[in-house]
Amino acid sequence: QVQVVESGGGLVQAGGSLRLSCAASGNIFSIGAMGWYRQAPGKQRDLVALITTSSSTTYADSVKGRFTISRELAKNTVSLQMNSLKPEDTAVYYCKLRSGIGVDYWGQGTQVTVSS
Repeated sequence: QVQVVESGGGLVQAGGSLRLSCAASGNIFSIGAMGWYRQAPGKQRDLVALITTSSSTTYADSVKGRFTISRELAKNTVSLQMNSLKPEDTAVYYCKLRSGIGVDYWGQGTQVTVSS
């Protein structure tokens, strides 16, 4: 069994910053890429940022230059530093990891609300 737990969401004013953290635990033989996704009300869940085991990163165009993803392989953790937040960043943010055999595990999500 694998557990994925996010933390760090909350309410912030536009222009502010938040840092999300995600920790994976349990019966994990190996972990591949880890990433953050978000889902706003009435919208689909979209990729925000992704980081591979070699630390290669991918970002959604809407967050480039504002968000930074990082990970600690030894601790099975991934973080998302979010700066210059905008109201349109408001969403539930989910952490996902992909195991070494291609199985995806999701966290339960953490709410980020940016007020104007």
